[in-house]
Amino acid sequence: METIGTWWMWAGFAAVVFVMLAIDLLLVGGGKQHRVSFREAATWSCIWVAVSLLFAGALWWYLDGSAGREVANEKTLEYVTGYLIEKSLAVDNVFVWLLLFSFFSIPLELQKRVLLFGVLGAIVMRTIMIFAGVWLIAKFHWILYLFGAFLVITGIKMWWFADEQPDLAQNPVIAWIRRHMKVTHELDGERFFVMRQEAGQWVRYATPLFLVLALVEFSDLIFAVDSIPAIFAITTDPFIVLTSNVFAILGLRAMYFLLADMADRFSLLKYGLALVLMFIGVKMLLIDVFKIPVLISLLVVAAIISTSIVLSLRKEAHAGKPGGDAARSGEAG
Repeated sequence: METIGTWWMWAGFAAVVFVMLAIDLLLVGGGKQHRVSFREAATWSCIWVAVSLLFAGALWWYLDGSAGREVANEKTLEYVTGYLIEKSLAVDNVFVWLLLFSFFSIPLELQKRVLLFGVLGAIVMRTIMIFAGVWLIAKFHWILYLFGAFLVITGIKMWWFADEQPDLAQNPVIAWIRRHMKVTHELDGERFFVMRQEAGQWVRYATPLFLVLALVEFSDLIFAVDSIPAIFAITTDPFIVLTSNVFAILGLRAMYFLLADMADRFSLLKYGLALVLMFIGVKMLLIDVFKIPVLISLLVVAAIISTSIVLSLRKEAHAGKPGGDAARSGEAG
């Protein structure tokens, strides 16, 4: 599979990711158990987006000098489009995390460690799946059609079940853990395991925070399966695929705390994400018939996401007005 990535570009990217992860671990909330403020989360979210765009600028500058303006424009546009798609789909991941923490009543100040492992798990899983996908596409071109059909079906399911909440009490991952491990009913700070004495022996117990971690990692796997095929509709260059994915994931912790108190305001975003998946799936199915330009894909995805956000905010504003849904529900009560 052809790629623009040289060994030093891969090494440089790995170094940037390592530094950003270290910064995320040490500075975003630090090691202290404290509630990350909206202002702090917004600041770091802007920083992560800025770093991702700086990378795009550096990529364009290097390719412009080494491969020419046309290649620089093409590859940078692929990176930006892939980044926007993966960042948009990551929002759904964040909403699932919010649901998990709410179900287990995990306070915000105890969530940072789980989120860090969630981000690391997402990076590892997507890296493995990206290189597996690149290898499969290089060997079997027809697998792109399977990816396209999968995205269309996933988008339809997301649209159909957008307003439904999963029954976490019956989740098979939780059921399996409870069958094989002892689990406490209460939290113990940010600890995943605690030791308790029973019949003169020390017994290891998992805490509810470990259950949340297991579900977060499982959700990372599910979302990786959904989102990785989407980027292959834009480019099959492994360097562009991996960098756009990882940069979209790195700011997830900050995005989570930014949306923690605002998730209900974006009630229509799931429908927008469903349309994005369906559009990308159709684009992939038509890849050998009509190749939709990357710029058009970028504009369509941006239009869908921005429209769903605007409509969500308008719906929220209308519901809060006298005579709106909120007022009517209050009168009914």
